[in-house]
Amino acid sequence: MSGSSSPVGDVGSSDGAPLTLECTRITIPATHRRYTSRDLAVTDALDLWGFAGAAANVAMQMMSPGVGHGVVESTVDSGALMKRPWKRARTTTQYLAVAILGTEQEKEAYREAVNVAHRQVKSRPGAAVKYNAFDRNLQLWVASCLFVGFEDTYQMLNGRLPDNQAESFYQSCATLGTTLQVPRDMWPATRAEFDEYWVRACAEARLDEPVAAYVDDLLNLRMINLPMRIVFGGLLKFLTAGFLAPYFREQMQVEWSAADQRRFDNLFAFVALVNRFIPRFLRFGPTRSLMVDLRLRMSAGKPLV
Repeated sequence: MSGSSSPVGDVGSSDGAPLTLECTRITIPATHRRYTSRDLAVTDALDLWGFAGAAANVAMQMMSPGVGHGVVESTVDSGALMKRPWKRARTTTQYLAVAILGTEQEKEAYREAVNVAHRQVKSRPGAAVKYNAFDRNLQLWVASCLFVGFEDTYQMLNGRLPDNQAESFYQSCATLGTTLQVPRDMWPATRAEFDEYWVRACAEARLDEPVAAYVDDLLNLRMINLPMRIVFGGLLKFLTAGFLAPYFREQMQVEWSAADQRRFDNLFAFVALVNRFIPRFLRFGPTRSLMVDLRLRMSAGKPLV
């Protein structure tokens, strides 16, 4: 489970220090508030606040050299985060909505639309970092980061999950990868096996130039205009830092104090309380609206990404 302090296997970071789940996952402060005892799925995590750590999640994904260099060096400007942030936000969140809520036909349509862009994302001959957007190992890492993001935000709102619900939630998240090219048998079979994979994969993560500069722009929200940065920048930067595990903060040189952690925990304790009084259809409405938009685009023959 996230927050465990036990080392997984014999895995170490690039500097030789052993990695643990504790340093590669954020701390969840409370036990599960049992609003339900049924099996949980990622469909239960589509609350608007479930996307609060989106920037942190992108930064984590980019710490895989293949993913990071693929994003930075991509020539596909139409979906570039720094050039067209709102379109990129829409297509990324819509992918998540389709992967979780879509029919097989909708998933297939979105997969092909993404593939059109991905066919152009591959390293040039002689590149220092080799990558291909169709690399299933890279896609598995991205899908794993997405799962971690959903699990973290769900647990921050609802408390640490008991083992049985953590397992059902995890199993439902395989579609985050299988909607693209990750075969089901590549997704670690159990939640415990995922923890082992996660620590091994984190040990291979690193932040080098020019990816570090790109991530710095992301963390400082330089892709949005100055007025919006002034109004929302402080909160979004705080949320981003809070959803980074200690290992990632260290790699990105993000400062985070015990006082920051208390404020982060208190914020989500407050949000969790308020959420109990907000109807589910309002909290989940934005994600559902993405599916409406997708179906309208499909029926009108408009581009999906």
